[in-house]
Amino acid sequence: MALPESTVINTSVKQKDQKEALVIAVTTRAIFNLEKEHEIFLTKGKDEYVKHQQTNENNPLEQGTAFAFIQAVQYVNEQLLKRNPEDKELFDVIVLSNNSPESGMRIINSAKEHGLEISKFCFVSDEDSTQYLKTHNVKLFLSADRTDVCNALQRGISAALIFQQEIQAPTTQLRVVFDGDAVLFSDETDRVFREKGLEGAVEYEKSMEGVPMGEGPLKAFALHLGKMRKKFGQEDSPIRTYLVTARGGREMGSRAIITLREWGLATDEAFFMDGAPKGPILSKIQPHIFFDDAPHNIQNAQDVGVPSALVPCDC
Repeated sequence: MALPESTVINTSVKQKDQKEALVIAVTTRAIFNLEKEHEIFLTKGKDEYVKHQQTNENNPLEQGTAFAFIQAVQYVNEQLLKRNPEDKELFDVIVLSNNSPESGMRIINSAKEHGLEISKFCFVSDEDSTQYLKTHNVKLFLSADRTDVCNALQRGISAALIFQQEIQAPTTQLRVVFDGDAVLFSDETDRVFREKGLEGAVEYEKSMEGVPMGEGPLKAFALHLGKMRKKFGQEDSPIRTYLVTARGGREMGSRAIITLREWGLATDEAFFMDGAPKGPILSKIQPHIFFDDAPHNIQNAQDVGVPSALVPCDC
């Protein structure tokens, strides 16, 4: 599929090789705070929204939930290029937006003002923007629209739903936290838990001990991130990854470790919470993004100022 005609290439940013890069696509409401503008769209219609954006196109938008994540991604690119100026396995960030090019000028100006290295802006108006994800070889899609996220997941692309929230200022080192079941791993144990309760889930895990779990919706992104992580040593890495899972006990915890080992995916730290709230440990880690499939865990993370992204399991 060809690129939409309204794709704006950012000539001030060196274009990445999308066959080699880890491409991340974000929507405008994920990277900037557009809640006021979105309310105008919902209550007053598209024409008033476009008028508002054009009137304010030189007024930079405030940072959104995924903003710090994108900044940290840029920091990783800087460190990769310091290590090897010819490295092509870099992060490449593109924006997919349902804005028109006319109303999208504010998005472009805001990215420039904030120093974000966005390589392309795709303005696809009322179309389903997710149809262009595979065209761009996207490995992760972040959106504030649930339908977009579900469409992307159904296309086989790692995707998560971003919620607008106040976040704490993290460090420059990119820190990513993954939940286990239904995020990195398949949701087979979750299904057993829903059908047979905790005791049934534990018995199921005992019977499957030593058998790696199936892949979840974010496995592909995690593997690409892990490949990039391996270019650095333990002490000097600009990337740090974590597994924070509700799993606990010998059988359920060991199976997660066996699965990661089978995939060749190393995490810097793993926490098996045995059902305890995740907020306190997330507050200590201070990640740029936390991926989970359970709304109560997302809320728990938001309560401690951690940027969170829901991986819907009911699409």
